[in-house]
Amino acid sequence: MLNNYMGILNLDENEDNIRPLTMCRPLASIPIGGRYRIIDFILSNLVNAGIENVGIFTKTNSRSLLDHLGSGKPWDLDRKISGLFLFNFGHIASYDGDVGSLRNNMEYFTRSKEKYVILASSNMICNIDFREAAKCHEESGKDVTLIYKTIQHGENSFIGCDAINLDKDKNIISIGKNIGKDNELNIFTGMYIMEREFIINIIHTCLQTGCAKNIKDYIKNNLKKININTYEFKGYLQCVNSINSYFKANMDMLSEEIRNELFYRNGLIYTKVKDEAPTKYSDNARVYNSLIANGCIIDASVKNSIIGRRVIIGKGAEIENCIIMQGAEIQENVTLKNVIIDKNNIIEKGKELKGDSEFPLVIEKRTLS
Repeated sequence: MLNNYMGILNLDENEDNIRPLTMCRPLASIPIGGRYRIIDFILSNLVNAGIENVGIFTKTNSRSLLDHLGSGKPWDLDRKISGLFLFNFGHIASYDGDVGSLRNNMEYFTRSKEKYVILASSNMICNIDFREAAKCHEESGKDVTLIYKTIQHGENSFIGCDAINLDKDKNIISIGKNIGKDNELNIFTGMYIMEREFIINIIHTCLQTGCAKNIKDYIKNNLKKININTYEFKGYLQCVNSINSYFKANMDMLSEEIRNELFYRNGLIYTKVKDEAPTKYSDNARVYNSLIANGCIIDASVKNSIIGRRVIIGKGAEIENCIIMQGAEIQENVTLKNVIIDKNNIIEKGKELKGDSEFPLVIEKRTLS
C-alpha cells in the first residue's frame, strides 16, 4: 500500500466543449453511470492504493462538488490525521495558473509528511492500480513518471487530449495534442508521480522565473532538463472533455466487460450513499440493457440507457440511448432517443426529442421542455 504517497487532484480542467453540463457545476461533479460523479473514479483509485492524504484543488461553481464530497467518508477519508482537504481557487482563476493556486496553499505541502505525490485531474475515467505505477516510478529513479495509454483509432476519440511522443525505447520525445490525424498514439492521462519536494521546487521555480503558469507546461517545456519516466496503462480509459465523450463514457458502461473492469478490477469505485428505496417497476415496464439507480419509478420502455436516482418515467414513454440524471420526470407518452436530460428537468406529456449518437441532444439543468 502507498502509505508514503499523497494525492493531489487539480480540477482546473478545460470545460469549453462540455459547457451545457458545467454551467452550474465543475466537470468533476457531473453525474455519470447513474449514481456516480466523474471525480469518484480517480478518488477511488487513490484510496484503493492506500493513499490517506488527498488534496483537491477546485475552482468556480463548486457547491455541488463540495456537497458530494462532504467529509470524505464514502472514501474513508474522514480522518483526524491526513484525510480529505479541499481548496477553492476562488471565483476568478489565479493569474499564475495552477502554480499560483498551489503556491497559495503551500502550507499543505510543507506540513504533509509523505515523500511522493500522485498529481492528476478528474476527467480520465479508468480503474488504475497506482501501486504498479508507483513501483515503476521508484525503480526508475527518475524525477517524474508520466502515465499514458496507447490507443487505436485516435482520429475518432480523445480529440484535444495531450499525446506523448516516444522513441523505440519508450523515452519521451515531446508532448503535443491529439488533433485526430494519427490512427495510433499515446494519450497522456494527466497523471504524474514525483517526489513532494520536486513539485515544491517546480512551484518556486515557476514563480521566480515566470517560465510557466502550470505544472504541465513546466514539465512540457523542460523535457530535456528533467529525467522523465513513462508508465503504460493498459486498461479501459475514456477522457470526458466534451458532450460526445461524456455520452460515450456512459454508453460504454452498458458493456458488461467494461463495467466489470471499471467498477471491480483494481478495487471498487465509491460514491456518496443516498440510502434510497429500490426502483419500482410497473407491469408496463420493459427494460433492456440499461443501468438504473435506486429510487426510480419505471412505467415505460427503457433501452440502452443510464437512469439516475429518483427518476420517474411515465406510462407509454419510450427511452432509448439516453442519459437521464437524478430527479428528472419523464411524463406519459414521451419519446426520447440519444438525449441527455440534466437533473430535475420535467419532459411534458407527448414530447418527442431526438439527437444523434455522435451529437446527442442536451437538456440543461432547470429547463423545461
